[in-house]
Amino acid sequence: MTTTGTDATTAPRTVSRAEYCVIACAEAWRDNGEVLASPMGLIPSFGARLAKRTFAPDLLLTDGEAMLVGLDGTAEGWLPYRRHLTMVTGGRRHVMMGASQIDRFGNQNISCIGDWERPARQLLGVRGAPVNTLNNPVSYWVPKHSARVFVERVDMVSGVGYDRAEAAGVTRFHRLPRVVSDLGVLDFGGPGHAMRLVSVHPGVTVGEVRAATGFELAAPEEVPYTREPTDGELRLIREVIDPEALRDREVRA
Repeated sequence: MTTTGTDATTAPRTVSRAEYCVIACAEAWRDNGEVLASPMGLIPSFGARLAKRTFAPDLLLTDGEAMLVGLDGTAEGWLPYRRHLTMVTGGRRHVMMGASQIDRFGNQNISCIGDWERPARQLLGVRGAPVNTLNNPVSYWVPKHSARVFVERVDMVSGVGYDRAEAAGVTRFHRLPRVVSDLGVLDFGGPGHAMRLVSVHPGVTVGEVRAATGFELAAPEEVPYTREPTDGELRLIREVIDPEALRDREVRA
Protein backbone atom coordinates (compact mmCIF):
# COMPACT_ATOMS: atom_id res chain seq x y z
CA MET A 1 0.00 0.00 0.00
CA THR A 2 1.29 3.43 -0.89
CA THR A 3 0.63 6.64 0.99
CA THR A 4 2.73 9.22 -0.80
CA GLY A 5 1.12 9.92 -4.13
CA THR A 6 4.54 10.38 -5.73
CA ASP A 7 6.35 9.05 -8.76
CA ALA A 8 9.87 9.23 -10.10
CA THR A 9 9.43 12.66 -11.66
CA THR A 10 7.17 14.58 -9.27
CA ALA A 11 7.61 15.97 -5.79
CA PRO A 12 5.43 14.71 -2.94
CA ARG A 13 1.89 16.07 -3.09
CA THR A 14 -0.58 16.83 -0.34
CA VAL A 15 -3.96 15.37 -1.22
CA SER A 16 -6.84 16.21 1.11
CA ARG A 17 -9.30 13.66 2.46
CA ALA A 18 -12.05 15.44 0.51
CA GLU A 19 -10.08 15.01 -2.73
CA TYR A 20 -9.75 11.27 -2.12
CA CYS A 21 -13.52 11.21 -1.63
CA VAL A 22 -14.05 13.00 -4.96
CA ILE A 23 -11.82 10.43 -6.67
CA ALA A 24 -13.66 7.54 -5.00
CA CYS A 25 -17.03 8.93 -6.06
CA ALA A 26 -15.83 9.47 -9.63
CA GLU A 27 -14.76 5.83 -9.81
CA ALA A 28 -18.37 4.76 -9.24
CA TRP A 29 -19.13 5.79 -12.84
CA ARG A 30 -16.12 4.13 -14.46
CA ASP A 31 -17.08 1.94 -17.45
CA ASN A 32 -20.76 2.91 -17.15
CA GLY A 33 -20.99 4.07 -20.76
CA GLU A 34 -23.77 6.40 -21.87
CA VAL A 35 -25.94 6.57 -18.75
CA LEU A 36 -27.42 9.43 -16.79
CA ALA A 37 -25.30 10.25 -13.76
CA SER A 38 -27.49 11.49 -10.90
CA PRO A 39 -25.23 12.58 -8.06
CA MET A 40 -26.99 13.83 -4.93
CA GLY A 41 -24.64 15.93 -2.87
CA LEU A 42 -21.65 18.18 -3.34
CA ILE A 43 -18.77 15.71 -3.47
CA PRO A 44 -20.69 13.16 -5.59
CA SER A 45 -21.46 15.94 -8.09
CA PHE A 46 -17.76 16.86 -8.24
CA GLY A 47 -16.99 13.16 -8.75
CA ALA A 48 -19.43 12.85 -11.64
CA ARG A 49 -18.02 15.94 -13.35
CA LEU A 50 -14.49 14.65 -12.90
CA ALA A 51 -15.43 11.24 -14.33
CA LYS A 52 -16.97 12.85 -17.43
CA ARG A 53 -13.92 15.05 -17.97
CA THR A 54 -11.52 12.11 -17.75
CA PHE A 55 -12.32 8.40 -18.02
CA ALA A 56 -16.12 8.44 -18.58
CA PRO A 57 -16.76 10.94 -21.41
CA ASP A 58 -20.07 9.31 -22.40
CA LEU A 59 -21.76 10.14 -19.09
CA LEU A 60 -24.84 12.33 -19.29
CA LEU A 61 -25.14 15.14 -16.75
CA THR A 62 -28.16 17.28 -15.94
CA ASP A 63 -28.77 20.59 -14.22
CA GLY A 64 -30.63 18.63 -11.54
CA GLU A 65 -33.99 19.35 -13.12
CA ALA A 66 -34.87 19.10 -16.80
CA MET A 67 -31.86 19.92 -18.95
CA LEU A 68 -28.90 17.88 -20.12
CA VAL A 69 -25.77 20.00 -19.69
CA GLY A 70 -22.24 20.02 -21.02
CA LEU A 71 -19.02 20.27 -19.05
CA ASP A 72 -19.37 24.04 -18.75
CA GLY A 73 -22.98 23.82 -17.58
CA THR A 74 -24.44 24.95 -20.90
CA ALA A 75 -27.76 23.32 -21.72
CA GLU A 76 -27.38 20.78 -24.52
CA GLY A 77 -30.77 19.12 -24.53
CA TRP A 78 -34.12 18.71 -22.85
CA LEU A 79 -34.83 15.79 -20.54
CA PRO A 80 -38.63 15.64 -20.11
CA TYR A 81 -39.99 13.70 -17.17
CA ARG A 82 -41.31 10.85 -19.33
CA ARG A 83 -37.85 10.33 -20.85
CA HIS A 84 -36.26 10.48 -17.43
CA LEU A 85 -38.62 7.76 -16.20
CA THR A 86 -37.82 5.62 -19.22
CA MET A 87 -34.12 5.83 -18.38
CA VAL A 88 -34.79 5.01 -14.73
CA THR A 89 -36.94 1.97 -15.37
CA GLY A 90 -34.55 0.61 -17.98
CA GLY A 91 -31.42 0.78 -15.86
CA ARG A 92 -29.90 3.65 -17.87
CA ARG A 93 -29.16 5.82 -14.85
CA HIS A 94 -26.65 5.52 -12.01
CA VAL A 95 -27.64 7.43 -8.90
CA MET A 96 -25.41 8.29 -5.96
CA MET A 97 -27.69 8.96 -3.01
CA GLY A 98 -27.13 9.79 0.63
CA ALA A 99 -28.05 7.55 3.55
CA SER A 100 -29.12 8.45 7.07
CA GLN A 101 -28.82 4.74 7.83
CA ILE A 102 -27.52 1.83 5.79
CA ASP A 103 -27.15 -1.82 6.79
CA ARG A 104 -24.81 -4.63 5.77
CA PHE A 105 -26.94 -5.62 2.76
CA GLY A 106 -27.48 -2.09 1.49
CA ASN A 107 -30.95 -1.33 2.82
CA GLN A 108 -31.00 2.44 3.16
CA ASN A 109 -33.10 4.78 5.31
CA ILE A 110 -33.73 8.45 4.59
CA SER A 111 -37.23 8.55 6.07
CA CYS A 112 -37.22 8.49 9.88
CA ILE A 113 -35.23 7.51 12.94
CA GLY A 114 -37.05 5.33 15.43
CA ASP A 115 -40.36 3.50 15.12
CA TRP A 116 -42.31 4.50 12.00
CA GLU A 117 -45.55 5.07 13.93
CA ARG A 118 -43.83 7.41 16.40
CA PRO A 119 -40.39 8.36 15.08
CA ALA A 120 -37.84 10.19 17.17
CA ARG A 121 -36.82 12.16 14.09
CA GLN A 122 -38.53 12.81 10.78
CA LEU A 123 -36.20 12.94 7.77
CA LEU A 124 -36.71 13.46 4.02
CA GLY A 125 -39.17 10.66 3.51
CA VAL A 126 -38.84 7.65 1.22
CA ARG A 127 -38.78 9.87 -1.89
CA GLY A 128 -37.66 7.96 -5.00
CA ALA A 129 -35.37 5.53 -3.21
CA PRO A 130 -37.41 2.33 -3.83
CA VAL A 131 -37.74 3.00 -7.55
CA ASN A 132 -34.12 4.08 -7.83
CA THR A 133 -32.75 0.96 -6.19
CA LEU A 134 -34.98 -1.52 -8.00
CA ASN A 135 -34.60 -0.06 -11.47
CA ASN A 136 -31.05 1.26 -11.87
CA PRO A 137 -27.65 1.12 -10.20
CA VAL A 138 -27.46 3.09 -6.96
CA SER A 139 -24.31 3.96 -5.03
CA TYR A 140 -24.18 5.84 -1.73
CA TRP A 141 -22.23 8.75 -0.30
CA VAL A 142 -21.82 9.12 3.49
CA PRO A 143 -19.83 12.22 4.50
CA LYS A 144 -19.44 11.09 8.13
CA HIS A 145 -18.87 7.37 8.65
CA SER A 146 -20.27 6.31 12.04
CA ALA A 147 -22.11 3.48 13.75
CA ARG A 148 -25.22 5.70 13.76
CA VAL A 149 -25.24 5.53 9.95
CA PHE A 150 -23.83 2.05 9.34
CA VAL A 151 -26.33 0.09 11.41
CA GLU A 152 -27.24 -3.55 11.96
CA ARG A 153 -30.85 -2.87 10.95
CA VAL A 154 -32.33 0.28 9.42
CA ASP A 155 -35.35 1.76 11.18
CA MET A 156 -37.23 1.98 7.89
CA VAL A 157 -36.33 0.68 4.44
CA SER A 158 -36.27 3.43 1.82
CA GLY A 159 -33.68 2.11 -0.63
CA VAL A 160 -33.84 -1.66 -1.16
CA GLY A 161 -30.85 -3.81 -0.26
CA TYR A 162 -29.66 -7.08 -1.76
CA ASP A 163 -31.42 -9.34 0.72
CA ARG A 164 -34.83 -7.76 0.22
CA ALA A 165 -34.47 -7.48 -3.55
CA GLU A 166 -33.59 -11.17 -3.78
CA ALA A 167 -36.44 -12.17 -1.45
CA ALA A 168 -38.89 -10.22 -3.62
CA GLY A 169 -37.46 -11.54 -6.89
CA VAL A 170 -36.74 -8.07 -8.26
CA THR A 171 -33.06 -8.28 -9.14
CA ARG A 172 -33.04 -7.62 -12.90
CA PHE A 173 -31.85 -4.01 -12.61
CA HIS A 174 -30.99 -3.95 -8.90
CA ARG A 175 -27.31 -3.21 -8.29
CA LEU A 176 -25.46 -1.32 -5.56
CA PRO A 177 -21.95 -0.74 -6.92
CA ARG A 178 -20.30 1.07 -4.03
CA VAL A 179 -20.53 3.10 -0.85
CA VAL A 180 -18.10 5.97 -0.39
CA SER A 181 -17.57 7.54 3.02
CA ASP A 182 -15.07 9.94 4.51
CA LEU A 183 -13.12 6.90 5.74
CA GLY A 184 -13.05 4.65 2.71
CA VAL A 185 -14.80 2.74 -0.06
CA LEU A 186 -17.07 -0.25 0.39
CA ASP A 187 -19.02 -2.58 -1.87
CA PHE A 188 -21.29 -5.59 -1.42
CA GLY A 189 -18.85 -8.32 -2.38
CA GLY A 190 -18.97 -10.02 1.02
CA PRO A 191 -20.79 -13.29 1.81
CA GLY A 192 -24.39 -13.14 0.58
CA HIS A 193 -23.85 -9.64 -0.82
CA ALA A 194 -22.81 -8.31 2.59
CA MET A 195 -20.97 -5.01 2.73
CA ARG A 196 -17.22 -5.31 2.30
CA LEU A 197 -14.40 -2.84 2.83
CA VAL A 198 -12.63 -2.20 -0.49
CA SER A 199 -10.18 0.56 0.42
CA VAL A 200 -9.37 3.06 3.13
CA HIS A 201 -8.40 6.64 2.44
CA PRO A 202 -4.77 7.43 3.30
CA GLY A 203 -4.47 8.27 6.99
CA VAL A 204 -7.31 5.90 7.94
CA THR A 205 -6.86 2.42 9.39
CA VAL A 206 -9.05 -0.64 8.95
CA GLY A 207 -9.59 -0.62 12.70
CA GLU A 208 -11.02 2.90 12.56
CA VAL A 209 -13.49 1.85 9.88
CA ARG A 210 -14.57 -1.23 11.84
CA ALA A 211 -15.00 0.82 15.01
CA ALA A 212 -17.22 3.29 13.15
CA THR A 213 -19.42 0.52 11.68
CA GLY A 214 -22.34 -0.93 13.62
CA PHE A 215 -22.08 -4.43 12.20
CA GLU A 216 -19.37 -6.97 11.41
CA LEU A 217 -17.69 -5.69 8.27
CA ALA A 218 -16.20 -8.09 5.74
CA ALA A 219 -12.71 -7.20 4.53
CA PRO A 220 -9.82 -8.89 2.71
CA GLU A 221 -6.62 -9.63 4.60
CA GLU A 222 -4.89 -6.71 2.87
CA VAL A 223 -6.98 -3.58 2.40
CA PRO A 224 -5.39 -1.11 -0.06
CA TYR A 225 -5.57 2.63 0.06
CA THR A 226 -7.98 4.52 -2.17
CA ARG A 227 -6.16 5.28 -5.40
CA GLU A 228 -4.14 8.44 -5.76
CA PRO A 229 -5.45 11.17 -8.05
CA THR A 230 -3.30 11.99 -11.03
CA ASP A 231 -1.78 15.44 -11.35
CA GLY A 232 -4.32 16.18 -14.08
CA GLU A 233 -7.23 15.11 -11.89
CA LEU A 234 -5.98 17.27 -9.00
CA ARG A 235 -5.73 20.25 -11.31
CA LEU A 236 -9.27 19.70 -12.55
CA ILE A 237 -10.64 19.38 -9.02
CA ARG A 238 -8.81 22.42 -7.70
CA GLU A 239 -8.90 24.78 -10.66
CA VAL A 240 -11.90 23.82 -12.77
CA ILE A 241 -14.50 21.79 -10.90
CA ASP A 242 -14.22 23.22 -7.37
CA PRO A 243 -11.92 26.27 -7.34
CA GLU A 244 -13.64 27.57 -4.17
CA ALA A 245 -12.69 24.39 -2.27
CA LEU A 246 -16.26 23.72 -1.20
CA ARG A 247 -15.29 20.05 -0.90
CA ASP A 248 -13.33 20.81 2.28
CA ARG A 249 -16.47 22.07 3.99
CA GLU A 250 -18.15 18.71 3.52
CA VAL A 251 -15.14 16.56 4.45
CA ARG A 252 -12.61 18.17 6.71
CA ALA A 253 -9.06 16.95 7.10
